Amino acid sequence: MTAPPPGLPAKLEHFIGGTHVASADGATFEVADPVTNQPYAAVAAGGPQDIDRAVAAAATAFTDGPWPQLPARQRAQILNKIADGIEARAAKIADLETFDTGLPVTQARGQAARAAENFRFFADLAVTLHEDAFRSGTAQFGYVIRKPAGVAGLITPWNTPFMLETWKLAPALAAGCPVVLKPAEWTPLSASLLPEIMTEAGLPDGVFNLVHGIGEVAGAALVAHPGVPRISFTGETSTGQTIMAAAAPHLKGLSMELGGKSPCVIFADADLDQALDSALFGVFSLNGERCTAGSRILAERAVYAPLVTRLAARAGRIRVGDPSDPGTEIGALVHPEHYARVLGYVQAGQDEGARLVAGGTRPSHLTAGNYLAATVFADVTPSMRIFREEIFGPVVCVTPFDDEAEAVALANDTAYGLAAYIWTRDLARAHRVAHAVEAGMTWINSHNVRDLRTPFGGVKASGLGREGGPHSLDFYTESRIVHVPLADTHVPRFGA
Repeated sequence: MTAPPPGLPAKLEHFIGGTHVASADGATFEVADPVTNQPYAAVAAGGPQDIDRAVAAAATAFTDGPWPQLPARQRAQILNKIADGIEARAAKIADLETFDTGLPVTQARGQAARAAENFRFFADLAVTLHEDAFRSGTAQFGYVIRKPAGVAGLITPWNTPFMLETWKLAPALAAGCPVVLKPAEWTPLSASLLPEIMTEAGLPDGVFNLVHGIGEVAGAALVAHPGVPRISFTGETSTGQTIMAAAAPHLKGLSMELGGKSPCVIFADADLDQALDSALFGVFSLNGERCTAGSRILAERAVYAPLVTRLAARAGRIRVGDPSDPGTEIGALVHPEHYARVLGYVQAGQDEGARLVAGGTRPSHLTAGNYLAATVFADVTPSMRIFREEIFGPVVCVTPFDDEAEAVALANDTAYGLAAYIWTRDLARAHRVAHAVEAGMTWINSHNVRDLRTPFGGVKASGLGREGGPHSLDFYTESRIVHVPLADTHVPRFGA
């Protein structure tokens, strides 16, 4: 295996009020890489006292600092400098992500590029965002003022950590909100670059704060803190439910992108070559550890058998190996606990009668590390756990259907509703199915290509709220309406 990236830090500290600090109680936890599962650093284990310090620093930056009052153009200039800093470190970010998460390096490079684009996009949006005005006949005029909502708490996942951190940081900062970021404890490494990037770009002290720690401790303290009116979370649905309950006493604003069990519906008239490519990429890229993975392939009966054969053959040739090797297509799963969970689903699929046609085991040439060959189950029925539950790994289930109505019913037979993919040459049918499938985002004859202006999020158990474009800035701001009379005000004279 390739050696770890040079210059790995031996310890990772919090960043609060412009300063690197240890936890108030000195507590740390170890973090390991997924190829060797050997610890590489001690990470500050944040607790309520550290969250208090970070929120206090952010609150001071909000009430007394220049950031919320800066003209949009000046904020945008700093956001673009942050993007410059990310681009200057793109190779390093990719190497750290690959080492820490097990993602193939070619895919990690794409994440670094997207992270910079997130900041550039929201820099542009901050400058062009407008406020509305309303004229009520000739008697009254109203105009909207948009104010930063306050301190934003950002809790991010472990699968593509740096990119998803920037997906929250960029709009929060663009809106004028100071932030407290709590990265995922399994993959904290790339976040350690953010303090230097932010400081170098000229972001005022206290506007960006970073607290490492365990979700049930540091994350819970951030969610419960009365000084944090906005919480943005990406992660498991069960955690989202816990966050929603904890946020309720303070009536916090929540934006949550949660789990998914997305269908990839392939009709017999589809371009099967393109559909096959998309289906394989959609579930096996990012090691299958992606919220929008098309992890349920629904195939029309006429093409079901040949499609299963082709899926199995292609999956058997997918290259699993060292994440730092540019030829690798599936790397190591992020953590031994998650690896065991995914293997548990593979066993459940076999126990419940699904037909394993590819993968299901550790590749023979990889004797250590959290590796699983690309796994395909056929003849999967809706009652099976692998059909119903999010696996979040390189595992896909294939189910046949007989007609359009059954395809829609199977697609919707899940608690989730994040993404959906539809393959057919019949344009009218494509639109009918897209409208009928319960998903926040649907792609027709294409895969997961994002336009950052569009709403991102799910329905049902897949989330709450939308991110992307003006939806993100709406979340991090408060819109207030001011009414002004244009003529004499006529008010009923009670008690005159």
